[in-house]
Amino acid sequence: QVQLVESGGGLVQAGGSLRLSCAASGRTFSNSAMGWFRQAPGKEREFVASISWSGGTTYYVDSVKGRFTISGDNAKNTVYLEMNSLKPEDTAVYYCAAEYVGGRFAYAPRGSADFASWGQGTQVTVSS
Repeated sequence: QVQLVESGGGLVQAGGSLRLSCAASGRTFSNSAMGWFRQAPGKEREFVASISWSGGTTYYVDSVKGRFTISGDNAKNTVYLEMNSLKPEDTAVYYCAAEYVGGRFAYAPRGSADFASWGQGTQVTVSS
């Protein structure tokens, strides 16, 4: 099992930037794909971005393409979500997720059911 702790959320004005971090620990962090999801009040949890263990495969939801960047540092067991040009509709609790992928180094899941480990979430609020 992987333990995940998110940080970096906060209040920012529209057009601003934030960088979320997700620190992972646990025996099975190695060979894990990582993802970010978000959940706004009254809405279902939504996929935001994911990255393969190799880092060579990334996916983004259309609404954040060109504004958000997911990256990982395997040496630090940390995955990041760089968020630029933030909009009020980006307001949500952001969750980090991990899925052990074994030898599938280029595999990056995109469904919430595809991830076994989840963090507690960090609040991002974008004011207009």
